[in-house]
Amino acid sequence: MKSLFVRIFLSFWMAQALFFVLAILVTLAFRPRSSTWEALRTGVLNEAVSAYEEGNEQQLREYLNNLEKTQHVRAYLFDEHLFEVSQRGAPDWAVRVATGGPRSPHDGFLFPAPPVQRDSKASSDGKHRYTVVLGLPPGPRVFIGPRGVPFTGLIIGIITSGLVCYLLSWYLTKPIMRLRTAARQLAAGDLTARAGPPSITRRDEISGLMRDFDAMAERLETLLKAQSRLLNDISHELRSPLARLNVALGLARQRAAEQSTDMLDRIELEASRLNELIGRILTLARLEEGEQVPQTPVPLDELVVNVVEDAEFEAQARKCHVKAAIPEGEWEVRGNASLLHSAVENVVRNAIRYTQEGTSVEVELSNHRRGGAAEAVLRVTDSGPGVPADALGKLFEPFYRLDEARGRHTGGVGLGLAITERAVRFHGGKVRAYNRDGGGLVVEMRLPLIAGSKIATKSSTAVSTVVKA
Repeated sequence: MKSLFVRIFLSFWMAQALFFVLAILVTLAFRPRSSTWEALRTGVLNEAVSAYEEGNEQQLREYLNNLEKTQHVRAYLFDEHLFEVSQRGAPDWAVRVATGGPRSPHDGFLFPAPPVQRDSKASSDGKHRYTVVLGLPPGPRVFIGPRGVPFTGLIIGIITSGLVCYLLSWYLTKPIMRLRTAARQLAAGDLTARAGPPSITRRDEISGLMRDFDAMAERLETLLKAQSRLLNDISHELRSPLARLNVALGLARQRAAEQSTDMLDRIELEASRLNELIGRILTLARLEEGEQVPQTPVPLDELVVNVVEDAEFEAQARKCHVKAAIPEGEWEVRGNASLLHSAVENVVRNAIRYTQEGTSVEVELSNHRRGGAAEAVLRVTDSGPGVPADALGKLFEPFYRLDEARGRHTGGVGLGLAITERAVRFHGGKVRAYNRDGGGLVVEMRLPLIAGSKIATKSSTAVSTVVKA
């Protein structure tokens, strides 16, 4: 039972139901027993007949009225002709009971009548036979069922307590559900998510927690926006001196001697890396801020072909190749071509960097249906050493690298996969990484396809470059 609402509701309801059951059991345990009713019935019959024989109708009437006032029991005395001898006007139910019938023709489970008692005896001279009918005072007793067991009251009590417990559980768990929803939105990247102000009437610990959560979310939004703005501003400011550095480098090459060529090449390489780093930081800042970018239908298969063809030249430097398998069909996704190109390129280039020399990087495009909607699944697999299991979830964090030496050797700064993750998430997709059996890392990207895309199921694999089926 995972739901806090269900646990609170059932706990309260079971407690209330147990209370009702115990109350009813105690009531039944202390109610008058049948022997008590029998003694009362016999005593009233004897005294009523004696009062009538020793006196008259007036003395009998006084006795019966006094019995009703003192013991709250109504009694009627009938002779053998069903005549009420006290002349008080017996009700219909008393007449029916005197003849041996039910108290009411509609007696049943939902609206049963109060219990009645009936007994008869002969007069002292044996010429007459009297019947006494006893009943509780009239009143609404709809909660008492047959045989005196309060089935109806029990059902109504349980249903009522269930409704009360439901409302109480809802009142206690509603702010927790709001906190949970806001926390999920915040974890998904929506920095504007808030739990909202609690009810004015609430001044308990949960309302304080909601206010603290909103204050925390407000602070996080401020800090992350400030960080993103700082990266953006610094990157823009670095572009100007970097451009001047490239101009000065070109002039220095014209005037430098031949022995300075290696040093100038090194400066140019580092400037190129710095320029690429600035570009990646700007891209990451745009994605983090949720900047709106134009979206159009993008043919994903053609985009992957272009990336693989460009990556093949880079792979040849490490004596590696890129294999691709792309089925024919309509692979259109709605998004920004530049962001999607950067996302795919970062993964493919990362695989080329870490695959073993002389091996191949495999790029496979397939389709999958989830919930009735089609999505494209792009898997990029290398033949490298893989990644430790505890580090797989950190690969898509900005500036994360497995070790500094590896980053310096490959030239990576830990932004490529971070940009990929944010670009794929921007397009409504998901990305994950896992180790392949036998060695190597697999990066899987899932992107929703435009409705109506027709995809073939057959594909062919090409070595070095791409061949579409």
